[in-house]
Amino acid sequence: MNPILKNILAALAGLVAGSVVNMGIIMLSGSIVPPPEGVDPTSMESIKASMHLYEPKHFLFPFLAHALGTLAGAWLAALIAASHKMKFALGVGAFFLVGGIANTFMLPAPIWFIILDLAAAYIPMAWLGGRLAMGKRQEAAP
Repeated sequence: MNPILKNILAALAGLVAGSVVNMGIIMLSGSIVPPPEGVDPTSMESIKASMHLYEPKHFLFPFLAHALGTLAGAWLAALIAASHKMKFALGVGAFFLVGGIANTFMLPAPIWFIILDLAAAYIPMAWLGGRLAMGKRQEAAP
């Protein structure tokens, strides 16, 4: 397969896989840690209006969704990429980081969660996903 096409496929597959993992965890979260009474988790307006009712336990699954979605997407992108594997992994992480930053403007989460989420769930997980996909071997210089 053409290396450029393979790299494009790697980026797209990483973004799709990361998004699927993220949404899967978010959809599962309500059955494990139910939202506060009266909150409709399918409505951004309901979540915004009820954010003051959320306890730290309610932020566990969103963090895991962001971190594991990024990890899975970065791992797959690095695994498939023909070259520059770590760059593709970090690119997936950067893409999801931008989404995380946008989310901080849409949902008024506590500052401790915003800092933890932005600092630990995206770039570090993308780096880890890239390292896991590359194994012990080092990527050759371009």
